[in-house]
Amino acid sequence: MSGDLRQPAHLTHPTDELSAAERRELIATMRPEDAAGVPELHEVGVPDELRELIEEAMGRYPQIRSASLPALWAVQRHYGWCSPQGIRQAAAVMGVTPAYLEALATFYDLYHTAPVGLHRVLVCHNISCWMNGGDELLRELCAAAGANPDEAGDHGASSADGEFFIQGFECLGACDLAPMASIDDRYYGPLDAADAVAAIEALRAGEQPVPEKALSRRPAAGGPEPDPDPRVAEAEASANPAGHGPRADGPTGDDSRGRGPHG
Repeated sequence: MSGDLRQPAHLTHPTDELSAAERRELIATMRPEDAAGVPELHEVGVPDELRELIEEAMGRYPQIRSASLPALWAVQRHYGWCSPQGIRQAAAVMGVTPAYLEALATFYDLYHTAPVGLHRVLVCHNISCWMNGGDELLRELCAAAGANPDEAGDHGASSADGEFFIQGFECLGACDLAPMASIDDRYYGPLDAADAVAAIEALRAGEQPVPEKALSRRPAAGGPEPDPDPRVAEAEASANPAGHGPRADGPTGDDSRGRGPHG
C-alpha cells in the first residue's frame, strides 16, 4: 500500500466546487493501491443522498481519511445510528476498510453504534449545569419521555417508544446557559422543569422545542431577539450597557455583582 492519499495537483484548493462526476473521478485517483478489505460499491448499494454527502466531505480535505468523521456523521444522520451497513457503505465510498471507520465510531461518544431514539437529547451535567439543576433537568426530561434516568445519566437511554434518546453529557461548552441541553444538535437553555416537559411535548408534535430558549435566537449567536431569561439579559446589559463597546467594568474593575477582578 502506497499510503499516498495527497490531493492531486490539478485541484487548486480542496474546497473547490466540483460536480458529482468530477468528485468521483477525483476520488478514484486518491484511493490507495491496496484495496484489500475495502467493500466494493456495487456490493453495498450506497443510497445516492448518502454517497453525495460523503463525497462532498472527501472533496474538502487533501487526504481521504480526514473526511472519516464527517462521513460517519452522514451515516448517523441518514440511518439514525452508525449501523454496520452504513459503515460498510461509507467505507466503500471512501476506499477504506470498515474496521477503520468502526474504530472511530466506537471511540467517540457522539457516534452511536447501536440503535437509539429518534430525537437525541444531551443534558450537560458538568459543574456549572450541575450546580444550577442539571441533574434535576435530566430526570424531568426522562420522566416526560419515558426513559430510565439512571441509564440516561450513565451511557444514555432510549424511551420505550423509541422516540427519544437522552444522555447525561460531561460538558457541552455552554456554561452561560446552565442548566442546558443539546436537542437534535441545537443548544437550548437555561432550562427548567417546565421547559423539559414542553420540549418533549413539542418534539412529539413535530415542533421545535422551547424556541424562546434556543441559543440561536440570542444576539451573540446572530439571532433576532434578546434572551428572555432575566439572568442572561442582566449579564449582557452589565457587559455592554450602551449596546456596543467594551465591558463597563474593564479588566480591573468590579462587576455588577460586587466581585473584584479575580472573582
